[in-house]
Amino acid sequence: MKIAILVREETMRRCTGKGCLQAFFQRKDAFAGYKGDVELITFSHAGGDMEHKIEMMRKNGVDVVHLSSCLRGKDPNYEVLAKRLSEYFDVIGYTHGPAEGKERETLSIKKQQTAN
Repeated sequence: MKIAILVREETMRRCTGKGCLQAFFQRKDAFAGYKGDVELITFSHAGGDMEHKIEMMRKNGVDVVHLSSCLRGKDPNYEVLAKRLSEYFDVIGYTHGPAEGKERETLSIKKQQTAN
């Protein structure tokens, strides 16, 4: 299983990524259900050229994209980004902390079957 984590660009300016990475490597919170061989392929922010990032993730065989908990909590485009990513990947809408956000529901979307 190949995993990508996308975080909020503005938060990345001051965040070390410790919460997301700790949850991944300790297999807790959003990553608790993963068993066996799991590889972190991408840890990046959701800003910039997202179409290029999607192509690179596809090229590198990413199966699941986790949107960080800060994206869920603070990014107004959280739902739009999740839907776009689900064209090619399964999307889990958080990384660490409570499964449900304070401000909005956590998304979990299976990859759309029509994508190539």
